[in-house]
Amino acid sequence: MKKYVFICFGTLFLFASIDANAQQYKSAIGGRFGASNGITFKTYFTNRHAIDAILNLRSTKSYSTFVLTGLYEVHAPITSFPNVDGLSWYYGAGGSIGSHKDKATDECDFKFKIDGALGLDYKFTDAPINISLDWKPAIDLTPDTGFEGEGLGMSLRYTF
Repeated sequence: MKKYVFICFGTLFLFASIDANAQQYKSAIGGRFGASNGITFKTYFTNRHAIDAILNLRSTKSYSTFVLTGLYEVHAPITSFPNVDGLSWYYGAGGSIGSHKDKATDECDFKFKIDGALGLDYKFTDAPINISLDWKPAIDLTPDTGFEGEGLGMSLRYTF
């Protein structure tokens, strides 16, 4: 019970300490590492709103996937830590399309998903580097339906 109270108060503290302006860079490109590895490109179209495109590649002994994801994200700075400029949190949603190949049967299926995103984003003040850590759950619609919750990832990007 104490853990849930702590989480609730921590969340309230976080929301109470956000400011209106989150943008620290215009665009960034780099790598995404986690359950699926790939390339990520993020660009802001307002101070708080961004589009993140991710090209994921994943291969195991039994299957391989190729997925292109597009996410609409809303960013807000975290001002709870006054000595940490460039730190923000974000949430968002989008979709993915791609292919899924079963290596045992050599069958290939079309893949379509609805994605969510929740994460932290940090832009180094003295370097053109951005790092983010996020959770990207998804609802698979094809070839099978189901929830995919293992979407933890870290992105390392060059900003411009």
